Amino acid sequence: MSGASLLKKLAQLIVTVLAVTLFSAFLLELLPGDPVEVLVPFGSDEQRESVREDLELDRPFIARYSTWLGGFVTGDLGNYYTVSSSRPVSERLGQAFPKSAQLVVYSQILALLIAIPVGVFAAAKKDTFFDRMSNTTAFAMLAIPNFALALVLQYYLGVRWKLLPTSGYTPISEDPVEHFRQMVLPCITLAVGQIAVYMRLLRSDMIATLQQDFILLAKAKGMRPKRILFRHALRPSSLTLLTVAGLNVGTLIGGALIVEVLFQIPGVGFMMQEAIGQRQIVAFQSLVAIVAIIYVLVNFGVDLLYTAVDPRIRNEGSRS
Repeated sequence: MSGASLLKKLAQLIVTVLAVTLFSAFLLELLPGDPVEVLVPFGSDEQRESVREDLELDRPFIARYSTWLGGFVTGDLGNYYTVSSSRPVSERLGQAFPKSAQLVVYSQILALLIAIPVGVFAAAKKDTFFDRMSNTTAFAMLAIPNFALALVLQYYLGVRWKLLPTSGYTPISEDPVEHFRQMVLPCITLAVGQIAVYMRLLRSDMIATLQQDFILLAKAKGMRPKRILFRHALRPSSLTLLTVAGLNVGTLIGGALIVEVLFQIPGVGFMMQEAIGQRQIVAFQSLVAIVAIIYVLVNFGVDLLYTAVDPRIRNEGSRS
């Protein structure tokens, strides 16, 4: 990737972080009531005044945002306030981030593991019973809201049949078996919608690729169908899938907010829900900024993957 492309990505990162943090801070500013009354409802007047001064609530909105931005750039994410004390956001984030990262990565892997073979075979078996059934199932999966699916899975697989735990989180270093048992239901909840999207996109691209001359030539040479599908047709058909998989990281993080609350996983989504409910303005701005940075970096990684998947893009980049 050229230096100009890197500068362009860096500019996108800065604009994205500024836009989303400014907008989210402005939305919290519109909430009625005094944030200090929510943060320390039973604190003394001295405690409330201390929190007010720390948050600079007497200053204008833009001045407070500038102070937060200056701290964020230097690594100070602010404090997370409780009734009796405050705790650095970075400390809680360090504990919460690995849990959310595991949830998103597991869900993405599960979605791709199911969607890729189903999408490939649906394209190869176009207009057959398997193709029609997979399409109908995909539409049904897209129509199910995450929270509704989570509640159904918790009731049947957790409460009624007692196959899997309905909530909680165990670090993989403590008990790997229990860790994966607890992550099954949240991952299925997050992955179902993504499976349908990925499968539909890959099927459409594969159908177009299978009509290309080089595929017809491979068939004429007597190459095995599975080799044609997975070695020659899948790679040029996966660019759209890669793009959407990168863009869907934001959707997965948004879905993780609900899933982490429903399954009581103390991740970043759980933290954001707490920050909104408790008017933790500084903490919420920092969390939103971190999510925005991750989102841009993931899409930057997807752009790099393009050059590995499609030689034409790599050659265009070297010529430019």
